[in-house]
Amino acid sequence: MATFDLLADLPVEIDGYALERRELEVASQFTRVSTVIHLQGAGEEGVGEDVTYDTPDQDALQAAGPVQPLAGARSLGELCELVQGLDLFPVEPQREVSRRYRRWAFESAALDLALRQAGQPLHAALGREPRPVTFVVSLRLGEPPSMEPIRLRTEHYPGLRFKLDPTSSWDDALVAELAASGAVDSLDFKSFYTGTIVDQPTDPALYRRVVDAFPDAWLEDPDVHDPETSEILAPHHDRITWDAPIHTVADIEALPFPPRMVNLKPSRLGGLRTVCEAVDHCAERGIGAYGGGQFELGPGRGQIQYLASVFHPDTPNDVAPTGFHRAPPPPGLPESPLPPAPSPTGFRWGE
Repeated sequence: MATFDLLADLPVEIDGYALERRELEVASQFTRVSTVIHLQGAGEEGVGEDVTYDTPDQDALQAAGPVQPLAGARSLGELCELVQGLDLFPVEPQREVSRRYRRWAFESAALDLALRQAGQPLHAALGREPRPVTFVVSLRLGEPPSMEPIRLRTEHYPGLRFKLDPTSSWDDALVAELAASGAVDSLDFKSFYTGTIVDQPTDPALYRRVVDAFPDAWLEDPDVHDPETSEILAPHHDRITWDAPIHTVADIEALPFPPRMVNLKPSRLGGLRTVCEAVDHCAERGIGAYGGGQFELGPGRGQIQYLASVFHPDTPNDVAPTGFHRAPPPPGLPESPLPPAPSPTGFRWGE
C-alpha cells in the first residue's frame, strides 16, 4: 500500500489553532524566526513548525492570527486537500517556495493531531519500527574560513561528522586540513541559491580544489550545467546528490541524470502526500535518501528526525540536534546515531 494511503483515512477533528513565535539570534546579520502551529481538537493538540526564512512573512502570519477555516471533522487526507487549496499567506511571500514550507507546517500539525486522537504513534500507523538515526552537523566555516567551527564541536564530541558548505575562500591548506580530519561526509555547493546569505557562485577553481580532496564525500547541488564544472564533475556522478531542486517526484525524474541519492526535505516537498510519494518513489527505484533540516527552532526538528528514523536511518541525515548549532555545543547532547525517541502517540520525537 502507498505510504500516504496508510495515513489518509485517519479521522481528525479540529476546534481551532494557535500560533507560537520562536526566535533565535544566530549572528549579527541574522535572527532566525519560525512559527509553531498548535492545532487543537477533541482534547488533543497537534504541532508543526513553519520554517519560512523571511521574517516579514513570519510577522505577517502572526499578525493575522488563526484565520484559516480548518475547524471541523474530516479525514486526514481531506484536511490535506483543504490545506493545499488555501492561501496561507496574508501577503505575498517573499519567496514562492515558502508556500511549501507553510503547507508542511499545517499538515505536519494535522498528522500529529490525527495520530494523537487515534492514540498511536506514526511508526505504528506506518507499520515500521523506528531505528537509530545517523546524522551529520551542517556548518559553514566563517569568513575568513577556518577549522575553528569544527574544533569547537569535536573537542567535546570527537565522533561528529559534518556536512560543509565550500566557499571560494577555502584555500589549499584548509582543504588539506579538512580532508586529513576524515570528518567530512558531505559538501553542499548551493548552486541553486540566489539572493540569500548562503549564495556561492559557480567557481571551477573551488570545484577542482575540493572534489578530488574528498573522494568519499557526497556532492550536493553542484553546478552540472557550467561546461567547466561539468567536466570536473563528470567522473563523480555516482556521488552527486540533490536538495534544492527537489519539490516533487517529477523533479527527481527531471534531474540531469538518474540520482543515486537525494535529500528529501519534507518542508521543501511541501505536503504530506508529496512527502510520501517521494519516499515511495525512491524506495521503488532504489534511490537512496537522507533527511534535511531548515534550521528548525521547535518541534519541526524532532519530526524530521522521526521521518529519518522510519525511512532512511543509515544515511548522512542533516538532522543533528539543534544544540550542535552552538559553538561550543552544550554538554550532554545525544551523539550519532540518535537512539529512537518517538512519543507514545502522535508525530513527535524526543519529548
